[in-house]
Amino acid sequence: MRVTVEKRSSAAAGASQKRGSKYPFTVELPDSATVDDLKNAIYKQVKSLHPDRQRLTAGEKKSVLETGETLAKFDVSDGDTVYLKDLGPQIGWQTVFYIEYAGPIIIHYLIYNFSGLFYSQVVEHSEVQRRAYFMIMAHFIKRELETAFVHRFSHGTMPLLNVFKNSGHYHLLSGLNLAYWLYSPASAQGTLLAAKLSDPFMLAVFTGIYLFAEFSNLSTHITLRNLRPPGTRVRRIPRGYGFDMVSCPNYLFEIIVWVVIMAMTRNLSAVLFVVVSSVQMYFWALKKHKQYRREFPDYPKSRRAIFPFIA
Repeated sequence: MRVTVEKRSSAAAGASQKRGSKYPFTVELPDSATVDDLKNAIYKQVKSLHPDRQRLTAGEKKSVLETGETLAKFDVSDGDTVYLKDLGPQIGWQTVFYIEYAGPIIIHYLIYNFSGLFYSQVVEHSEVQRRAYFMIMAHFIKRELETAFVHRFSHGTMPLLNVFKNSGHYHLLSGLNLAYWLYSPASAQGTLLAAKLSDPFMLAVFTGIYLFAEFSNLSTHITLRNLRPPGTRVRRIPRGYGFDMVSCPNYLFEIIVWVVIMAMTRNLSAVLFVVVSSVQMYFWALKKHKQYRREFPDYPKSRRAIFPFIA
C-alpha cells in the first residue's frame, strides 16, 4: 500500500514548506505493515529523522500511531495520509536514569567528605548523619545497578532537553538541598540535636524499616521486569508481592524509604523532598493505574493506585 507522509506544521510554516520542502512524500509498504515499518521507511527518505524522533498521527482524531502496532489497528490503509512531528534530538531513557541518579551520589559524597569546602569548618559527623549518608548513597547506587541490570524500558528515548528538567528534581532536591542541610554543623557530633537523634535503638528501628522498603522496592522492580520479555514492549497485569493491593508498590516502597530518612533526621530539607517526590509519584501512579484499568478489562477492581485502601 501507498501512504502519504505530511509534516505537521503551522499555517505560516506550511507555506514555505510547500515551496521548498520534501514534504509531502509517499512511501510503499506491505499491506500488513506496522508502525515501525512506516517509521523506518520515513527514515530512509529523511536521514535526519531517526524513528525515535518521529511522532506519527492519523485520522480525524489525530490518533498517535504507537510503536509495535500494525497500521491496520489505526485504520491506516492504501492512499491515506499520516502526519509527522519531529520530536527533536533524543536521549536514551537508560542514559537519563544514569544521569539522574549519578548527581545525588556525587553531591552527597562531596559535601559529606569535604565539609570544609561547604561550611565554615570541618564537620565531625554524628551517628545519625553517618547513617543517613550511607542510606542515601546505598539507595542511589541501588538505582544505578537496577538501571543497568533490572529495568526494561517501554520507551527507548525522550527529548534531549528533558534530561535537564528530570535531573533537576534529583540533583537539586535530593542532591544539593538535602545534602547541604543534612550534613551541616547543626546536627554534627557534640550537638544536642545529634545526641537526641543518635539513639541506638531508634537508629536500629529506622534501619530495619529502610532495609525492608529497599528490598521490597527491588522485588517489585524485578516483578515488572519479568512481565516484559527482552526486546519487546509487551504489557501484562503485574501480580504478586506488593501488587495485590496497589498498582505501583515500587513507588509506595520508595516513599517509605524517604519517610524513614525524614523521620530519622528530622530535617526540613528531607521533609521538602518527601512532600515533592510523594506528590509526583502519586500522579505517576494514578496515570499508570488508569492506564492498566483502561487496557485490561479484567484488572483487579480492589487495587488502589499507590496507597492501600486510600488512593
